[in-house]
Amino acid sequence: MTAEAPIAPALSYGRLIPVTVHFDDLDALGLLHNARYPLMVERAWTELCNEYGIRFDGDWEAAGDACNAVKELRIGYEAPVTRPGAYAVHLWLERLGSTGLTYGFRFCSTDGAVTYAHGTRVLVRLDAATLRPVPWSEGFRAAGRELLRPAD
Repeated sequence: MTAEAPIAPALSYGRLIPVTVHFDDLDALGLLHNARYPLMVERAWTELCNEYGIRFDGDWEAAGDACNAVKELRIGYEAPVTRPGAYAVHLWLERLGSTGLTYGFRFCSTDGAVTYAHGTRVLVRLDAATLRPVPWSEGFRAAGRELLRPAD
C-alpha cells in the first residue's frame, strides 16, 4: 500500500455510485477497516440493482436475479481512507455469462479520480429451490450489457 492513491482516468464505462464512510467504519488507527471496503461495494451494488428494479425483499422464490451468491472476491488496497465522509464506488461488468458474472469495482473519491481500492467479485445466479446455478433473466442480461467494460 502506498501513501498516495493513483489518479484514475475519467469514467468511460460503468457507473459511479455514492457511498458514505462513517466514523465507526474506521479502525483503531483511524483508517477505513479492510473489512468495510467489501461492505461499501456491496451497498453500491445493491443500490445499482435497485435502480434497475432488481430487489431482494426476503422472499427467495420471488427474488429472481437477486437470488445469487458470491463465488469469489478479490480486492487490492492502493491507499488508506483516513476520514469519514463522501466517497464513491465505480462499478462495471467484466464478464456476463449465462449463470454467472464478474463485476469490477473501485472504491474511490466522489469524482472517481482517486482510487483507494479495486477488485472483482464473481456472482452466480441460483434457483431458490435447488440452490443450483440457473441463467440470468433476459432483462438482467440487457441491463448488464450496459455495464460491460469495453475490451482493451
